[in-house]
Amino acid sequence: MKEFRTSIDIAAPAERAWQVMSDIDRWHEWTPSVRSITRIGGAPLAAGTRVVIRQPKFPPALWRMDAVEPGRSFTWVSRAPGMTVTAIHSVLPMPTGSRATLTLRYDGVLGPFFARMTERITERYLALEATGLKARSEDATYRHAGAP
Repeated sequence: MKEFRTSIDIAAPAERAWQVMSDIDRWHEWTPSVRSITRIGGAPLAAGTRVVIRQPKFPPALWRMDAVEPGRSFTWVSRAPGMTVTAIHSVLPMPTGSRATLTLRYDGVLGPFFARMTERITERYLALEATGLKARSEDATYRHAGAP
């Protein structure tokens, strides 16, 4: 197993960071590490929901929501021959706002090999996602999907 993790403090309440993080359809607006996320069948953010994620320098990948704790975290999993990739996105309240933690774990026979091959880009993409999430969460003009 190989794991990558980054955390970032956000000067906004955890509820706000969760709204941004869980609005997966709009990630392409705030992180250059994602071109698009498409829900299959328009399913809501819930365990079992499947999405296709398109990222620069990677082929499209099918991910399945494994667990969702509304207001706190979600975990999605992508499988390929010889490896499983698990991504965990969480947000916790802090005295000065919130802290988001993004984790990507590679398992299986080929997981550690693929992780080493893509280590630089994985670390770069996690950093882009963290800083983008921070900026969007702290942006007072942003309104999440479904906001009045």
